[in-house]
Amino acid sequence: MKKRYPIGIQSFEKLRKENYLYVDKTELVYELATTGSYYFLSRPRRFGKSMLISTLEAYFLGQKELFEGLAMVELEKEWITYPVLHLDLNAEKYDRPESLYNILNDTLAKWERLYGTEPSEVSLSLRFRGIVGRAHEKTGQQVVILVDEYDKPMLQAINNPELQEDFRNTLKAFYGVLKSMDRSIRFALLTGVTKFGKVSVFSDLNNLKDISMDDRYAQICGLTEKEIHHYLEPELHLLAEKCGVTYEEVCRDLKDNYDGYHFVENSVGMYNPFSILNTFDSMKFGNYWFETGTPTYLVELLKRSDFYLPDLDRIETDADTLNSIDSMSYDPVSVIYQSGYLTIKGYDSRFGMFRLGFPNTEVREGFVKYLIPFYTSVSKEKSAFHIMHFIREIESGDYDSFFRRLQSFLADIPYDLHADATERHYQNILFIVCKLLGCYVQAEYHSSYGRADMVLKTDKFIYVMEFKLNGSVDAALKQIEEKKYALPYESDGRKIFRIGVNFDTTQHNILEWKAEE
Repeated sequence: MKKRYPIGIQSFEKLRKENYLYVDKTELVYELATTGSYYFLSRPRRFGKSMLISTLEAYFLGQKELFEGLAMVELEKEWITYPVLHLDLNAEKYDRPESLYNILNDTLAKWERLYGTEPSEVSLSLRFRGIVGRAHEKTGQQVVILVDEYDKPMLQAINNPELQEDFRNTLKAFYGVLKSMDRSIRFALLTGVTKFGKVSVFSDLNNLKDISMDDRYAQICGLTEKEIHHYLEPELHLLAEKCGVTYEEVCRDLKDNYDGYHFVENSVGMYNPFSILNTFDSMKFGNYWFETGTPTYLVELLKRSDFYLPDLDRIETDADTLNSIDSMSYDPVSVIYQSGYLTIKGYDSRFGMFRLGFPNTEVREGFVKYLIPFYTSVSKEKSAFHIMHFIREIESGDYDSFFRRLQSFLADIPYDLHADATERHYQNILFIVCKLLGCYVQAEYHSSYGRADMVLKTDKFIYVMEFKLNGSVDAALKQIEEKKYALPYESDGRKIFRIGVNFDTTQHNILEWKAEE
């Protein structure tokens, strides 16, 4: 019988009762529920956070029948029913102050119908506090509090400081109940994409344990390679057949496209569950995760901070930066990492520094493609057309057409930028183009002040390019020769093009190029 894949299913009860595929995470759920009380977990969107919350809800409601055949049944012996308060902040667009108030008020009203209310409870936090106390008193059991996407209001207002401050003040008081009502709380978990630090909703909540970078729970959301082979082995063979490739090739393609998330140093790679489920459901590869949510707020942060895009290939940072977002900062690295567009690629234990990079092909290609209309004059609709022609031009040896097309990408650099800003903008565009080419051919890009070099490799040609700023093409070619940039490829057998390129800051574009074979 064909497996049913839980795409878009966020209810553990529905998943189990309607026989959808479930990758058993209940051993980790049990450990989480029985070894501590207050937790915070950050994971990218569509990575299984809502299902985790729903699984915990079913467990704490004592719904033993839903766990038949899973690890939990062998671990839990008592199955106590607790009062569960589940707050889901997903279902609202947070574009005005009252939008947060409305969803909190509506949720509190539902809880008050179960546990009562008091006239003196006039604020949101007082009502929440009263509900927790009365739920404990009426049931005789401490309360379980589960908050899904706690940060969505803050994240949607990330480019509106005044609105974000309003949301912060509301949530800070609301979540403060988790500390003030400790005697009445059995367990609490807050999940979200990001963790806002410093003067934030967490500043008074020092009893929350952040497990986002805890190796014990690194596999609690997402899929490991071992799990894919355990639960989907027959489907792997079918996918290979449908795609017209070998079993080994389809496993490699899955890894290249959807694996590579590391949430702690030296940990097993995690596959994106949303993309994996969609791939097996449709029996073809696609950019499923990226296409369900455009990172507009991230691009706005990159632009606002004048971020140097080539640095995306060489970011090194510490755990404090990865674990927290200062909404007053213009550094977008934390948000990009926590949102899932960058992940941990390496760790220097001596200095406690993490090296970041794109997790996989789906994210790298999707993110860089998305940048095109924000940095160039090329529209989103026409970007695929230009990418296709870029590839065809370099694969056929037509470098003149390649550079003319590159000129059109650079045509939108604002004329009021000063020289340093113009160079930054121009190198950002070169980085975007190189990364896009790298999805189809081998591409390397290196940059520093006043120059850049790019190496492109196709089946027939190798291009060694040196870009000068306000220099000359002859000087660029001379540097290629003197620095022996082409030497590593001379015994390769493919035709080598050495190309000098000059970018003029007064013209805000490539002025000329010259090639030698």
